Amino acid sequence: MPDDSIRPLITARSISPAPTFPTHDTFDTMDLAGDNVVRKGKLSWVVALSYAIDWIILIAVGVVGYILGHITPNKRPFALDDRNISFPYAEQETVPVWLAVVISVMCPIVIIAVICLVFVPGSTVPRGTPKSLIWQRKLWELHQGWLGLALSVMAAWIITNGMKNLFGKPRPDLLDRCQPDMENLKDYIIGGLLRLNSSLTPGHILGPGTLVSPNICTNPDKAVLDDGFRSYPSGHSSSASAGLVYLSLFIASKFAITIPFFSTSGSSADHETTAAAFPSRTRIPSVKVSGPDSYELSNRSPSALTNSIEDPALLSKGVTATNRKIAAVRRQAAAPPLYLLLVAIIPFFASVYIAGSRWWDFRHHAFDILFGYLIGLVGAIFAFRYYHLPISRGAGWAWGPRSHDKAFWAGVGSYSYATNRTRGTYRSGDEEEALGASIEPYGRGSGMSSVAPVAPRKGGSQGMDARDEDTSYTGASGNDHSPEPHAR
Repeated sequence: MPDDSIRPLITARSISPAPTFPTHDTFDTMDLAGDNVVRKGKLSWVVALSYAIDWIILIAVGVVGYILGHITPNKRPFALDDRNISFPYAEQETVPVWLAVVISVMCPIVIIAVICLVFVPGSTVPRGTPKSLIWQRKLWELHQGWLGLALSVMAAWIITNGMKNLFGKPRPDLLDRCQPDMENLKDYIIGGLLRLNSSLTPGHILGPGTLVSPNICTNPDKAVLDDGFRSYPSGHSSSASAGLVYLSLFIASKFAITIPFFSTSGSSADHETTAAAFPSRTRIPSVKVSGPDSYELSNRSPSALTNSIEDPALLSKGVTATNRKIAAVRRQAAAPPLYLLLVAIIPFFASVYIAGSRWWDFRHHAFDILFGYLIGLVGAIFAFRYYHLPISRGAGWAWGPRSHDKAFWAGVGSYSYATNRTRGTYRSGDEEEALGASIEPYGRGSGMSSVAPVAPRKGGSQGMDARDEDTSYTGASGNDHSPEPHAR
């Protein structure tokens, strides 16, 4: 790892512009924090093509799902005395197909776009970050949000349509759709126990469980009749849960709506850095933001840049180290406001309403609705986690782009599509590299621009640190500025 002594310690809220030094190629290829080799900040056409193919696959899945939804289903035999299929056929649905598409697909598309374009990347952007980089992050989060939504909806779409026509289960209103030919009943009986009078007259009596062939139906409207055998699973339920549960997860992620938790890995200062919008612009190991071992909330004031120390007042009160640790854990999290929880849960409630409408419209049996909802629910959870970090730990971010080396193939022995193929190490500066930004690795908010090693001073120390308070720095504009004193 490069010597930390070459990094100046500058407060994040200094009134002076960030110091700059003569640039050097070393910092174009070396990760200051992780000592990993990185490439120039250029958008890779290989990575772009890999994501374009993802969209092509999802579109193809949608087309196949549409075809599956319009083929003639496998029609299951049924009993004319089955009360479960004797409900009336309602031509007017509570939530027709077009409205279900608008609510379950179109609304999430619009809401995800609004959230990404308005609220992303949030308040953690360092001062001085270029607008182009901010918009690239907005568009990346938007792309990942839409890609996850498409994966969720398309997975539910093709699974549901394929199962509907494969199983051919009668709907609750099948008999009303069927209009059975009772005059020639004996020609359609294919199974079950019969208790019949002589010659099957119109006054015949069917025994329990007597099954008839679907050919008994006389309804001339083929579309209505075929749809009567597509009860399992519910397409409204699967589509609603796929789109709207995904939207609920997305909203919860972006607005940090989760059950309170505390991080068990690393200090709170480290977590604040890694959860920032552009961590590679602020991640300087020798700069400390706040004290991770404080009794209550970490002090985030500009003057508190070193680890905190034990408060003698607390020791005099008999506060042990264990109690201080428990208190600190308690202050690491808090319950989000209830109105945010309401915002996140509304799409979920909407999906439940759409699914429930299929029950009182006599379109599906209860199991069909529940199983369809489960299909969409699993798809939504999987698709969200496929493209987004966990809600409780991800700070609202989507996963970064694939690496150039592994855009199409990682191979055996590789556990991540974001690592370098030759070295197996993570790449630094994902926002600069993968999104194509050609900017300095550190912004003014980090207190550091592109820095190159300088000649060692007398006494063996390289570079400059906060003790050189009387040393002038040359900013980007060419003016001389002096940094504020560093609080140690």
